[in-house]
Amino acid sequence: MTDTATILDMCCGSRMFWFDKEDPRAVFSDIRAEEHKLCDGRHLVISPDVIADFRALPFANDAFPVVVFDPPHLKRAGENSWMRKKYGALDKTTWRDDLRDGFAEAFRVLRPHGVLVFKWNETQIPVSQVIALTDVKPVIWQRTGKGDKTHWIIFVKGGAA
Repeated sequence: MTDTATILDMCCGSRMFWFDKEDPRAVFSDIRAEEHKLCDGRHLVISPDVIADFRALPFANDAFPVVVFDPPHLKRAGENSWMRKKYGALDKTTWRDDLRDGFAEAFRVLRPHGVLVFKWNETQIPVSQVIALTDVKPVIWQRTGKGDKTHWIIFVKGGAA
């Protein structure tokens, strides 16, 4: 981690929504590093700065003022499907525990009064089931995308004044 890193992206994947995919303020973390050619011919590159599982991050407590958490949202995706290659996949049986642990890790590495940006697409799992996995209440919640299935949810960590 550099001295200028103020943002942790816990599940960066191919950094799809980043304006600057090399933003020096960010540490990009993911459990995988791989490259694929997608069905439409595009080259997909997943190249994190740090290879780590979002359920057990290798960062100190209170390390970042901003954390981005965009975990895989699919529990059903073919082993070699482009959807799994692009977005990753959750374990069908442990996804609740995995996401609960992910939220706990996000808040652990987030500084007091820090901001957690959470993104979820409820194609297979309703967002209400996911939000129930943390006791922290959202501050802002915005639906976007085709059929309003993508949710951008902002949390602010509590802390001493």
